[in-house]
Amino acid sequence: MNLDAKGRLAIPARQRERLARLCDSKLVITADPQHCLLVYPDSTWTEIERKLMSLPSFDQQSRALQRLLIGYANEVEIDSQGRVMVTSEQRDYAQLDKRAALVGVGNKFELWDEAAWRKTLEEAEASFNMASLAANSELGSLSI
Repeated sequence: MNLDAKGRLAIPARQRERLARLCDSKLVITADPQHCLLVYPDSTWTEIERKLMSLPSFDQQSRALQRLLIGYANEVEIDSQGRVMVTSEQRDYAQLDKRAALVGVGNKFELWDEAAWRKTLEEAEASFNMASLAANSELGSLSI
């Protein structure tokens, strides 16, 4: 998918329809430590923000996470043409140029520069090991 010259991203129609029902087309876009962007339905973000703000304020890692996720958070609404605006600061952070990948991950989307997403997938595939998966007590019982 493409970002236009103004930084707008077209949300695919199928996801737009679900988001319209789920959160009245209101989203929050923020930074992820892996240098992609996270796109949350507004209602989901409210709970995440509450949890972030309840982290210990004197813990350096908690403060860094709060600054990153809350500091980059931007409320957007899907426009009449199915687009959302990604701020220039967010585009810079995630090194988004023109080609992007919007990946559904549970209760959110990840927005990646397309080349960075391909590299991330390649690294994940290269490091995947069924034996270590089976040895992991939480993942060992996963049946897919």
